[in-house]
Amino acid sequence: MSIGLMGRKLGMTQIFDQEEGIAIPVTVVEVGPCIVTQIKTPSTDGYSAVQLGYKTVKEKALTKPELGHLKKVNPENTPSLRHLKEYRVDDPESYQLGQSLNADLFSEDQLVDVRGTSIGRGFAGYQKRHGFARGPMSHGSKNHRLPGSIGPGTTPGRVYPGSRMAGRMGGKTVTTRKLKVVRVDSEKNVLLIKGTIPGKPGGLLSITPSNLVGAKAS
Repeated sequence: MSIGLMGRKLGMTQIFDQEEGIAIPVTVVEVGPCIVTQIKTPSTDGYSAVQLGYKTVKEKALTKPELGHLKKVNPENTPSLRHLKEYRVDDPESYQLGQSLNADLFSEDQLVDVRGTSIGRGFAGYQKRHGFARGPMSHGSKNHRLPGSIGPGTTPGRVYPGSRMAGRMGGKTVTTRKLKVVRVDSEKNVLLIKGTIPGKPGGLLSITPSNLVGAKAS
């Protein structure tokens, strides 16, 4: 298990591979700096993990319990961090309270998993939400975008749970796995990740190394 970082999506662009002569679509992600706010060990908490804080905000934006928790990091200069997240690690003792983690935690050609909130699309019909086919459009048909039958009648006399119908679409936590890190800019704390990732520009993300530890993308 390896630690990850929180960040935010900036948008998409493309870079050019001169050797292959192709354009590569990439998502620009600003990662960190993330501050170590808590270290959990088997002796104190029953498991090994490191809690990170991200995005500095005004002190009045946090509650007193949150400020009291962050005060343990630095009593003299308490950081006001908006987002807190735990990452399971094998060696929590290698991290220190108040330590800052940046984009140099990742390397080029590394495979990462990106977790974010997908774009919310509001209340959507069953065709847009699930890709169902429409009804006939001619010969007097009045079933164009209707859902149709949702189950048998007398037996069982009810609708089975989990039926695919109209409802809220998007706005859910989504993880895209095994994406390739194309470029790392340690000075600006920016990663260029090949392909698309969940969410809108500005959305909160969690980037972690894929299960293939040390794997290189082909």
